[in-house]
Amino acid sequence: MSTPPQPPQPADQPAQRPPQPQQQPAVPPQPTAYPYPNPQSPPPGTFHAQPTLAAQPAPGQPQPGNPYAQAPQYGPVPPAGGGGAGRAVLWAAVGAVVASAAWVAGVLLIGGRSDSADLRGYSAPSNMCSSADYSSFKAEYTENDSSPTRTSLKDKALDESYCSVGLKKSGSSYADAYLTMQLDLHKKTDPAPEFTATWKNYGDSHTGYDVDPVEGIGDEAYLVSQDTTNGSSSSGSRYATLAVRDGWVTYTMSYSVYLTSYDEDKDPPALTDVTDWLKTDAKATLRQFQD
Repeated sequence: MSTPPQPPQPADQPAQRPPQPQQQPAVPPQPTAYPYPNPQSPPPGTFHAQPTLAAQPAPGQPQPGNPYAQAPQYGPVPPAGGGGAGRAVLWAAVGAVVASAAWVAGVLLIGGRSDSADLRGYSAPSNMCSSADYSSFKAEYTENDSSPTRTSLKDKALDESYCSVGLKKSGSSYADAYLTMQLDLHKKTDPAPEFTATWKNYGDSHTGYDVDPVEGIGDEAYLVSQDTTNGSSSSGSRYATLAVRDGWVTYTMSYSVYLTSYDEDKDPPALTDVTDWLKTDAKATLRQFQD
């Protein structure tokens, strides 16, 4: 806009400045659906040369406008410098790498190498049937099982020894009850969380069983039992398992008897007697498997 001519001024008076138009507050550009830059954008011919985040506009060069961006409400938005964004991305990447490395190191450390397993001097016998102590039951079941079932396992992750014995009273032709024993040495992973989840909550996943914690055996122990005989001598069953964890070693000892009209044994031991025998024999067995 050109300046309007001024009237002549007397020589002895200083020239009067023309009145300046009142400064209007800057109005931020409004969004528009027009597909080309608005009047506040760079002059035609340059709007297609958009600067990237990594490069700043040259001095004096107006900032290109975005025809679809919402206009700022409280003044212009400061330009985003490429250096700051780059550093943010770099630090985010470095943080991810450090976190991943820490996670891997934690897995390798906590995962349980063989030299960190808490075995507490236990060793698994090759023949559990001849090594385990179940003498408390032999007073009731005097006949020996001539062919018990036994297995053993030796591996870098797990040592295991298992035995299943048929219990027979004097004069019985077949087994009147059954006793199983299993020792596991976990050499790579800590069994504690799964052991607790399995045995402490046994009653939640198996209807009709009683679960009681047992003190004085290992780090934790649970007695799981069920009696469905209801005083009958011809039907039902009695079942009891003592599960023990001592460090990374677990031991289970289970008794079961089933009554039918065909069974010779009509007078199995009371469940309270069985649970006492399990506790006594489990303690004795764990002592002799520990160096």
